[in-house]
Amino acid sequence: MSDAKGNISLAIRVPVSSQSLFSPGGGRCISIPRKKLVQKIEADPTQTRINSWIEAMRASSPTRTRPGNISSLPESDEEDEYSSWMAQHPSALSKFEEIAKSSTGKQIVMFLDYDGTLSPIVENPDQAYMTDEMRDAVKGVARYFPTAIVTGRCRDKVRRFVKLPGIYYAGSHGMDIKGPSKKYKYNKNNKGVLFQAANEFLPMIDQVSKCLVEKMREVAGASVENNKFCVSVHYRCVDPKDWGIVAEYVTSILSEYPNLRLTQGRKVFEIRPTIKWDKGKALEFLLESLGFGHSDNVLPIYIGDDRTDEDAFKVLREKGQGFGILVSKVPKETSATYSLQEPSEVGKFLGRLVQWKQMSLTRK
Repeated sequence: MSDAKGNISLAIRVPVSSQSLFSPGGGRCISIPRKKLVQKIEADPTQTRINSWIEAMRASSPTRTRPGNISSLPESDEEDEYSSWMAQHPSALSKFEEIAKSSTGKQIVMFLDYDGTLSPIVENPDQAYMTDEMRDAVKGVARYFPTAIVTGRCRDKVRRFVKLPGIYYAGSHGMDIKGPSKKYKYNKNNKGVLFQAANEFLPMIDQVSKCLVEKMREVAGASVENNKFCVSVHYRCVDPKDWGIVAEYVTSILSEYPNLRLTQGRKVFEIRPTIKWDKGKALEFLLESLGFGHSDNVLPIYIGDDRTDEDAFKVLREKGQGFGILVSKVPKETSATYSLQEPSEVGKFLGRLVQWKQMSLTRK
């Protein structure tokens, strides 16, 4: 269906159990005093449960190619580890010509994560600004290729960060997608695409967010971000000795909501609806919306740095179409084909892509 502005609205009716979407307590936040939580942690004789959470919080990103911290390896072994990983996931800059050649006769479609990809990871998520140079690079790419920002952030917030029209914004891990509001080269059939996968969950997400805000006031450095269709609990600025408290609060509150699930990103807990939707599904939806759902003449490129981006990398690998590019300075287990070390290299790659396209148009 379309609204008065001509936007195409799509929505998934997600089946949930006959059990109420809300907590058994009728919407009350459970009260867990910090002192009681500390006692609960200390009462765990082996600390197995809490240690497993803390270990996961330390990783806070795709796991390394083998157990342990690479920095603890002897220098020669560390170099061998890195060289081996780079052989499997070479730099997208050094392999640019290979990537460009693969696009012959195909339409490149660009998918970009935000935090850690277009902007550096910062202590305060509200200050994760992209540089003007990066904005120009994304603007240049969007001039020649359909482009989407796919992020765990709230769609409206990331749009305010990026400040570019004419591209797709997929927030809340792809559960909230909005296309360009005007007709563009790759969006001629309608003025916009609006897709929201889990509207039924919005009251519950809001309720959980309020509960978490209330409890995280007791943990110095913790912050809660309501991303509309998911909630992020950031612990980047939390003293590691309090990570167990963060994990206990999050898991205890979430235990009241069987229709929500917990995942992790880089120094962040992500709470989302238990529906089969992620960044990989968002990638497939956007390709379908652009008319490339069943096309062999498309080359999707997805650039991201986080564990949640692995869902998109896996889709591309399984389709045998396009490339995933992981942004990381250290070896990590990944389904991406190529790698880049940091956002500055992402900017360079996007710039080269624009230059290559301009040169190819000049030769025609």
